[in-house]
Amino acid sequence: MRQYAPDMTTSFSNLQLAPALARAVAEMGYESMTPIQAQAIPVVLTGQDVMGAAQTGTGKTAAFSLPLLQRLLKHENTSTSPARHPVRALVLLPTRELADQVAQQIKQYAVHTKLRSTVVFGGMDMKPQTLELKRGVEVLVATPGRLLDHIEAKNVVLNQVEYVVLDEADRMLDIGFLPDLQRILSHLPKTRTTLLFSATFSTEIRRLAGSYLQNPVTIEVARPNETAATITQLFYSVAVDEKYNALRHLIKTNGMKQAFVFCNSKLGCARLARNLERDGYRTSALHGDKSQDERLKALDGFKKGEVDLLVCTDVAARGLDIKDVPAVFNFDIPFNAEDYVHRIGRTGRAGALGHAISFVSGSDQRLVVDIEKLLKTKITLENVAVEPDRSRERREPREQREPRESREPREPRIERSESASRPREGYATRDTRPREQDSARRREVGYLPAARVKNDPFFDKPYEATARSADAPPAAPEPLRKSANIKHKRVVAALFKSVG
Repeated sequence: MRQYAPDMTTSFSNLQLAPALARAVAEMGYESMTPIQAQAIPVVLTGQDVMGAAQTGTGKTAAFSLPLLQRLLKHENTSTSPARHPVRALVLLPTRELADQVAQQIKQYAVHTKLRSTVVFGGMDMKPQTLELKRGVEVLVATPGRLLDHIEAKNVVLNQVEYVVLDEADRMLDIGFLPDLQRILSHLPKTRTTLLFSATFSTEIRRLAGSYLQNPVTIEVARPNETAATITQLFYSVAVDEKYNALRHLIKTNGMKQAFVFCNSKLGCARLARNLERDGYRTSALHGDKSQDERLKALDGFKKGEVDLLVCTDVAARGLDIKDVPAVFNFDIPFNAEDYVHRIGRTGRAGALGHAISFVSGSDQRLVVDIEKLLKTKITLENVAVEPDRSRERREPREQREPRESREPREPRIERSESASRPREGYATRDTRPREQDSARRREVGYLPAARVKNDPFFDKPYEATARSADAPPAAPEPLRKSANIKHKRVVAALFKSVG
């Protein structure tokens, strides 16, 4: 692998882009390039393979999209024939949200060109995607699983692909997309330009690059797993049952308008979102159990400012480019230390200031140690003064709000057994006098009928056995009565006498 010597060119005006692309870049307000853009764009324009590593939020999408579009302009045409618009560039990404975001940015870059682009990902109906593919596109953005579905359905042909981009490659390997990637790359021409971008250069990533990249140029603009310098990282020691109050307290005291709140589980994400919404926060949940329409709606509302808190799992930890997000909360410390780097990368993007706040409970100490090893820095836990939520306390049962020893002793329960006349063992006898007095008073006014009086003294006598003499013989049993329906057998003479 070759290392690239960075050029001092930092202005988009010095790239000599095509007029259509330069116009789109100016309309989007781009002036100076980020380090990954300044180093990757000139190399991709020469047609060389690239293995790029950069921390999240540094503009990797423009780093590979603009040079690809520049080199594909020679194929643009106004023909309506699908054969004149084969897939020339393929961009593979791990998640649906990231694929949709990259596709939108590519459309913005190519808005003044004749190049067509589309995106295909799971969770949506395949028919509209099939119609787009049949119409013909030059740039195809896809997730691996859905792309394989279209390949098997023969909706797309990839034998004319000239450029392949594997974005967030480390994430694709983490979630098990390596077999799918191998199947997809087997459908591509051997002669092509391959660009691999990853936040980290693990052993698996280097092995993947060695298998599918030809003498790539390695570009690293920062040491692996480095976080942005504009992000202030805070770790608070908080008990598990106080995390919710701490979250509300910090949002209120710091006047935060928008924030990501990350959880480790889909169930915990949904519960936290419901609690925040019940307490008056404009909240949306984003996790794997949500349909694609719900996930896109939640992201769109957060981008437009209609949602204050986006409670999500690690499905939103990578690649989402939402500007001016002031804070990220780690309600749960991530199980994987690298996911912490990607989570906090949702804030402090493009040089803006951001805050990353993490709640550490007693069982999270090992996870914090892993983050320290990854970042190669010492983490100091701070305390936060949280006022108890009195409204929530009033809704809880009394047994959960005060210890059993401090409660006043209750009177013994009085109960009478239904199956016996005597009271159960361990229970006091029920006092029935008030009820009898009340019944007598109601009879006097005519509400109840008069009580029944027992006139026969026989029923008041105790049981007495019948006296019998000891010398008297026992009574003979009564003869059995024969039924008229029983027929006796007739006596029949035997013809043969059996010999014994």
